[in-house]
Amino acid sequence: MLVSLLTVVYYALRVYYWILIASILLSWIPDLKRSSLGRFIDRLANPYMRIFRGLLVFGMMDFTPILGFILYQIGLNYFAQMIVIMAS
Repeated sequence: MLVSLLTVVYYALRVYYWILIASILLSWIPDLKRSSLGRFIDRLANPYMRIFRGLLVFGMMDFTPILGFILYQIGLNYFAQMIVIMAS
């Protein structure tokens, strides 16, 4: 029962990872970012990305999303390993 619940949470977190990627890709195309879909995706992604905002800025380049993606992926991998260990 618990493993099933954690698996559902894992897949929800995977969907959120793709939302983060979509948010970054939309930032490259300002017209799409200002669309209703772009604003919705940005609203979903901002709570997590706001944590890292401004940490890795060099000139006009903000490398914050890279740090956020790396940490998110590491956490997601550990979460998946935990589910596998609990299932066995």
